[in-house]
Amino acid sequence: RYVVLTTKHHEGFTNWGSPVSWNWNSLDTGPHRDLVGELGQALRESNIHYGLYHSLLEWFNPLYLADKESGFKTQNFVLEKTMPELYDLVLKYKPDLIWSDGDWEAPDSYWNSTSFLAWLYNDSPVKDTVVVNDRWCNNCSCHHGGYYNCADKYKPGTLLAHKWEMCSSIDKLSWGYRSNMQIAELMDEASIVEELVQTVSFGGNYLLNVGPTKEGVIVPIFQERLLALGRWLDTNGEAIYESKPWRVQMENNTDTVWYTSKGPVVYAIFLIWPRDNVLQLSSPVPSPATQVTVLGFAGTLKWQKSPGKGLLITLPYMLPSPIPAQSGWAVKLEGVK
Repeated sequence: RYVVLTTKHHEGFTNWGSPVSWNWNSLDTGPHRDLVGELGQALRESNIHYGLYHSLLEWFNPLYLADKESGFKTQNFVLEKTMPELYDLVLKYKPDLIWSDGDWEAPDSYWNSTSFLAWLYNDSPVKDTVVVNDRWCNNCSCHHGGYYNCADKYKPGTLLAHKWEMCSSIDKLSWGYRSNMQIAELMDEASIVEELVQTVSFGGNYLLNVGPTKEGVIVPIFQERLLALGRWLDTNGEAIYESKPWRVQMENNTDTVWYTSKGPVVYAIFLIWPRDNVLQLSSPVPSPATQVTVLGFAGTLKWQKSPGKGLLITLPYMLPSPIPAQSGWAVKLEGVK
């Protein structure tokens, strides 16, 4: 339940009126609007947390290129451009999350990351609430940060001890907008749901990227994918939001049934509807008090103990339909261990 806006990418254009980015920002040119501020206000009215992505480096900035040339012995770019912008973003917009990037070329001593983070957590207006990722210097990723990104499209394939996030993009080939993208190069609803479910089962957050056009438009195909995911979450969000990993993440090492939990309740999310309408789960241990429901369907389901271990659940009968069924359903298990 958070949105992350790119306030500045590696080319240096800022989507707010940065005082150190004269004439290369969204107030002085282009839309002549404070996009960071406007989106923040809209999100807060919708009760969604606001994250700000910010690139430390700038590919073409002469100050950065000169610092790089010196082997990062000089810090003119950091002192005159990147750090003033980070402080400005925090003081002006009070973000819930800072998503740092562009970290990989230089050490933390060049970026002054430690002094900025010390200020952020001790003296800034968001010191008690802010969350940051792990991209603050070369070799920081997966080691330091409120939560780990580790790498783009990171899939640990196991339960991590530290909170982490999987950032993915609907366009498999780009994080920006490409006017020549083909439908086969985009993630479909089923693969988005699968990635989300897998991520959450392993204790991760899921951040899904779309690239707007240069006019700031989210194109219809991206809207369609996001709305489809929203509809899926309307039905199955109970198994996702505020959930915790269960003692087992997936059923028998198959990648078609994934588990989450909330207190004593266990959710089994299955991505393929079984042909005989019977879902076999070997991991949960049933009891006489076990109750089984499917999110989005009324009434309880019949179940029986499996001959081996676990339980066999008789799913509701689905009428054949010309419209492809949704991807993924969640069974809610109460009274299991």
